[in-house]
Formats: sequence, C-alpha cells, structure tokens
Amino acid sequence: MNELILSGFDKELTDRIRHFANQEGISLNQAALRLLRVGADLKQSKDSGDTVGSSLDHLIGTWTLEEAEELNNAVKEFEQIDESMWK
Repeated sequence: MNELILSGFDKELTDRIRHFANQEGISLNQAALRLLRVGADLKQSKDSGDTVGSSLDHLIGTWTLEEAEELNNAVKEFEQIDESMWK
C-alpha cells in the first residue's frame, strides 16, 4: 500500500471530509480516499487497498435474532453491579 502525505487543507475542506466520514461511519483517512477516488473518476472497489480492517466484513450482520438474544442473555450477569465490591 502506498502512502501519500497531503497538507494545505483549509477549514471548509476539512469540515467537509469530517462530515462525510461521520455520515458514512468511517475514518477520516477512508473518507479522504473515497472522495479522492470519486474526484479521480475511479471506481470504488470493495477489495481495494484503501479499505482498512475489512477482513471480518463477511461476518457483519450474520447473526440471527435468536443468536443475538442468546449472547445478550449470556452476558447479562456482567451488567449487574455488585455494590459490595464498591464500598
């Protein structure tokens, strides 16, 4: 993966990149890369080298409702506060 350092971002551009990153739920780096690809008229590929941390994407959203409830029930006791430990 190549690295490129850019400087000279004015407030308007920085704010726009931050807004896009927040909207998409991605890092500033990923947002800047996506916007650069669009500006360069390049397609955004899922397997492109600018994707960070995508190795577990195939697992996202694969739980059934029953599996999610089972997990929530299994960890429920960890949500309990033992008041005696905090005295």
